[in-house]
Amino acid sequence: MYIVGLLFWAVQGAWGQSYPRDTSYTVQGTYAKYKKKFPEIEVAQAIPSAELRQYKGVVYATHTGRDLCLNVYEGSRPAEHQPMIVMVHGGGWISGAPDHLEPLAQTLAMAGYVTATVEYRLSPEAIYPAGVRDVKYAVRWLKTRASDYGVDTSRMVLLGSSAGGQIAALVGLSGGFALYDMEDSTLHASSRVQGVIDMDGVLAFHHPDSQEGQVAGLWLGGAYESVPETWEEASPLSHVSADDPPILFVNSSSRRFRAGREDVIERYDAYGIYHQSYTFGTTPHTFWLFDPWFAPTVAEILSFMEALFPSE
Repeated sequence: MYIVGLLFWAVQGAWGQSYPRDTSYTVQGTYAKYKKKFPEIEVAQAIPSAELRQYKGVVYATHTGRDLCLNVYEGSRPAEHQPMIVMVHGGGWISGAPDHLEPLAQTLAMAGYVTATVEYRLSPEAIYPAGVRDVKYAVRWLKTRASDYGVDTSRMVLLGSSAGGQIAALVGLSGGFALYDMEDSTLHASSRVQGVIDMDGVLAFHHPDSQEGQVAGLWLGGAYESVPETWEEASPLSHVSADDPPILFVNSSSRRFRAGREDVIERYDAYGIYHQSYTFGTTPHTFWLFDPWFAPTVAEILSFMEALFPSE
């Protein structure tokens, strides 16, 4: 049995139906926690240009009377058919929100990419694999609406941070299979993507480097000893194949969040699949939310995107 100190609110959904939500993880709270150890830290802020277009609260799915939404960001459109980066927030599969990635989404949109931040069901509302299915469905939904946002569906990348990095890698490495498809899906677009960006998301739950325990168990439906097959299935490492897309790893100095990374790289090398890795020195886990690490994180992402889709 798991006992975790969480702050829950019953959030009102569509048609008056409520759902549980943990609001304990916030950017400001994380900033306050890190400030003493990293006195130079500041919350990253994007500076949107007048050309930035934002579409907030776009409904992509409805489950048990409540909408799942995403936000789309795009800069000026010099041409149609732009690459898209679909972004998955972190929060230990139990908390967090798409808005946490808004500065990064806005910055990448102003650099020439269409970006989308995705809401997905967290463990207080629905345990694994619900959130994974949500993200996979969102990719397919965005492909069916590609013309609305000027997106080239052959140039789509999944990006995730922390727990979202694990989900992005899992969806990206299982995109060509029916695993995690919605049972009642009427969308016929493929969920396959052309790249994955994993920012400090674990690749293997049961691994010598991993310290995943109570919170992961809440999401996965039990401890490893109770449901080992689920822990293995939810690990992106378990799904590496010759058909997988290129991947970028951007990591903090904390080894536990790199669990499985070197194993994935070894298999990628065996298959001849392109990959990039960047590891910061002494940093907090959620480096992508804060200066002075925000700008170099953006630089690594842009370098990877340029390698995948060279500018004409």
